[in-house]
Amino acid sequence: MTNKLSGDEMAIGSLEISNKNLTVGIVAGEASGDQLAAPLMRAIKKQFPNATFRGIGGEKMLAEGFRSYFPQDRLAVMGLIEPLKRLPELLKIRRFLKNEFLACPPDIFIGVDSPDFNLGLEIELKKAGIKTVHYVSPSVWAWRQKRIFKIAKAVDLMLTLFPFELPIYQKYRIAAVCVGHTLADQIPHEINVDEAKTKLSLPKGCRYVAILPGSRANEVARMAPVMLEVARRVQQQMSGVRFLIAAASKGRRLQIENFLNSNKELPISLIDGQSLDVMAASDVVVMASGTTTLEAMLLKKPMVVTYKMAAFSFWLLSRLVKVRWVGLPNLLANKGVVPEFLQNQAQPAIIADAVLNYLNDGSAVEELKQLFLEQHRMLQLGASEKAACAIVELLGKDIGKR
Repeated sequence: MTNKLSGDEMAIGSLEISNKNLTVGIVAGEASGDQLAAPLMRAIKKQFPNATFRGIGGEKMLAEGFRSYFPQDRLAVMGLIEPLKRLPELLKIRRFLKNEFLACPPDIFIGVDSPDFNLGLEIELKKAGIKTVHYVSPSVWAWRQKRIFKIAKAVDLMLTLFPFELPIYQKYRIAAVCVGHTLADQIPHEINVDEAKTKLSLPKGCRYVAILPGSRANEVARMAPVMLEVARRVQQQMSGVRFLIAAASKGRRLQIENFLNSNKELPISLIDGQSLDVMAASDVVVMASGTTTLEAMLLKKPMVVTYKMAAFSFWLLSRLVKVRWVGLPNLLANKGVVPEFLQNQAQPAIIADAVLNYLNDGSAVEELKQLFLEQHRMLQLGASEKAACAIVELLGKDIGKR
């Protein structure tokens, strides 16, 4: 922040502390958004201790004093069909938020991810003169490139997680700052594997393969049978290997237990949550694509990315997506550094061979870990503090006028 301090502000070191009553609207529609928004709230409160936050958020945000008008899970929809089924409810929620923020305008509105929901809301708020920020770039570099024009209408500032996202915003003259990822700040460069095993009460002399079939019911229904067959094939060729499955919720645990009933001979431990510990304790991770690829990369874990979806959805997406990879390590490197097996390629025999290659090739694993360390450093930018400073800079002298 560069403007001069007024009488109700004081400087501590290089940080400016303001007693003004900053009001912030935030909508974070996914658990991953909650994970980003909560530390951002803390960083904003370091500069504005009296700041208040309202909108839609999750448990971590609520713990920071956030006022949520609706439960966060009402916005947590994925895919091409499910959002259409929930469209009337989603439109009703967005209309409520629009009216609420227009009636009592915040100093700034921050949409955290959930672009299909947030961008439309941001357009309306920006028209009314409210400063708007979007945190987490939509994948305009991958598909639906024309959304860049909607983004230009919606936001005063885009906060991106990854450096490869900046060029498209520069091309279209949209203000953007790469802040890195908060997980890169939180996860250390070196992981204590034995400590993770102790935390999970696991024997230390075994080799482990982590299995993460996804967090949604339809993902687990498609991926769990494939991954359990992978485990069977790996165990047949390397009998000392044991397997860890992280259940994302109670519902997913019950779902996975049904699959395990017909695979009782496999040495598998089913663990509630704790996916980071499960990955940290493992030698290799087999996962459904998504944020988990970032977490595994930051933990320096060799990974195999695999995913299946409804045939029509995959057919449609394959014609829309303009990038070759889905796993973050591959996107950051702009080449295939970890194997990806999607849709018809998601065959247990092929995936098992990739897992065994990691287990048998220590030198390749060490080379991959070094690359992951470089990628980790690339994303370790002090995300929450950098995002907060960019937001305060955007507000400038408008802070506290409302």
